[in-house]
Amino acid sequence: MNYTELQVTTNFSFLQGASHPEELVEQAAIYGYKEIGITDRNSFAGIVRAHVAAKEKGMSIIPGCRLDLSDGPALLAYPTTKNAYGQLSALLTVGNLRAEKGECHLYKAEVYDYSKGTKFIVVPPPLLNNVFEFESSFEKALKEYRDIFGTHLYMAASRRYNVNDSK
Repeated sequence: MNYTELQVTTNFSFLQGASHPEELVEQAAIYGYKEIGITDRNSFAGIVRAHVAAKEKGMSIIPGCRLDLSDGPALLAYPTTKNAYGQLSALLTVGNLRAEKGECHLYKAEVYDYSKGTKFIVVPPPLLNNVFEFESSFEKALKEYRDIFGTHLYMAASRRYNVNDSK
């Protein structure tokens, strides 16, 4: 199978992910995945445990995180170099220092400043009334992201598992 799940959230993303990184790697191995992308919310917290578990299974981890922004749509961020990983870590530190423990406040302009060497996937807004209702604010942000990130920007697609998914 040549499928790679790029948005795997561990239990380190409190109230978002439920499974330990090791459990997620185990399940991915059962499915025959060769790699998975770990993207905890505004954190790299699950990466190390996932990496250790993946190494034991002959898999690899794509390190990343989900940036939940205060002024724009969420982005999945994947550093492509050690320097980019350091920049993304510095960005997370900036957001954590201005917030209470367990929170991280990040803004688009800061992401732009720390974006060199990172690939991004924009996460569409949630479904409203079982259809995507792309508001003009999302479309505006999407154009802005495209202008800033260029060929380093992609759009996420995911199955929602709603009652009308077969339609």
